[in-house]
Amino acid sequence: MKFCNNILLIIVTLSISAAMSGQSMLIDKVVAKVGSENVLLSEIEDEFAYARSKDPSVSESIKCDILDHIIDQKLIVYHARIDSVDVSDEEVELQLDFRFDAVLRQMNGDEEFFKEYYGATIQEMKERYREDQRQKLVAEKMQYKLISEVKITPKEVEQFFKSIPADSLPYFKSEMEIAEIVMKPEVNPVERQKALDKITEIRQKIISGQEDFAKMAGRYSMDPGSALRGGDLGFAKRGAYVPEFEATVFSLAKDEISEIIETEYGFHVIQTLERRGNSVRARHILIKPEITADDLKLTKNKIDSIRTEILKDSLSFEKAVKMYSLKNLPSYSNGGRVKNPNTNNTFFAADDLDPDTYFAIFELKPGDISKPLEVKFPGGEKAYRIIRLLSITKPHRASLKEDYDKITNFAKENKKNEYFVKWLDKKRKQTFIKVDPMFAHCKNIMEEIQP
Repeated sequence: MKFCNNILLIIVTLSISAAMSGQSMLIDKVVAKVGSENVLLSEIEDEFAYARSKDPSVSESIKCDILDHIIDQKLIVYHARIDSVDVSDEEVELQLDFRFDAVLRQMNGDEEFFKEYYGATIQEMKERYREDQRQKLVAEKMQYKLISEVKITPKEVEQFFKSIPADSLPYFKSEMEIAEIVMKPEVNPVERQKALDKITEIRQKIISGQEDFAKMAGRYSMDPGSALRGGDLGFAKRGAYVPEFEATVFSLAKDEISEIIETEYGFHVIQTLERRGNSVRARHILIKPEITADDLKLTKNKIDSIRTEILKDSLSFEKAVKMYSLKNLPSYSNGGRVKNPNTNNTFFAADDLDPDTYFAIFELKPGDISKPLEVKFPGGEKAYRIIRLLSITKPHRASLKEDYDKITNFAKENKKNEYFVKWLDKKRKQTFIKVDPMFAHCKNIMEEIQP
């Protein structure tokens, strides 16, 4: 038995790029019926084309497995309809927007390129995949409804653990939990004024016609991503920008150049290029005030004095997080506790941590706090961070005593998986399923369905 079986997620997929790359010239036909749901040959061919695009060595025999999975998908959707499980038009539209916006972002918001690449407009593509997306959401909601009812008792956890052969128990690495306080230096008045003067001069040259916006962005903007494109940010919807920037960009008329605005990133001049419904395409020039060595030193001294207060019990770590740490970090809302992005929990193995963090806490004991550590954000901004070691475990074989919560999660996921597989097997026997003779060679399917 495997220690942890991932829960079986059988859902209707929406692979936009894959489906487009697998467009078929054959005349479509129904190749299976599952209750009142139809399985189309094009569905199988699109999934096959996607599989082959990932691995050219994939053989035609995989189509039997594809059909088998699609039958499971249709089973879920069919019984969801019987149980009155449905999704709203708004939910479908939201997911379509999310998926196509992601594709469009990869194309720098160029809808003409999108149309050329896919042979259809975004709206046409949405219509084409609307029903697929609805079925996907219905299937997800139905599956969640089924497995959310699964509970597990302490006795079942113990039985699950005992069912695992001793030599198959996983060996857990040393793991630790950490919390952080992160502070960025404050801009001093002199450097702030220098940056403001510089962007004022840039804006004046643009609005007077002396200089071109795109050329000035390429020459001076401190936003490296957009500067290479003449400041062009592509299309974005509401919520994509920080509040001050968003309020300005959506208030501008086409081709209008904004006054200078200030955000947490620095000073901006913005020009709105195009509006499409709730989306806007704009370009900007960003000038950041310089953070000096003295600014950094002041921040280091301040966070070090906060560390001293915490260690003397004059201030709790959690309160210090709320008072001083950066509010836009995920840890801010969790008392400073840092979440591992690889596992979505708060435990880190040594190789999950970057070298600077690991060596900062290497010799700490639980409750200790590191000395101030300089960190650099993706945009190049520097800050200082102190880290508290909350807990640490030694490398060990899994045991109920030390790893009860983890084993409980594994046991519950295993039970959900078994429950859902049994539900599918039961529904296959109870539901009318007919498969076209062209797939009669798929024994794994033909043996499981009612004649």
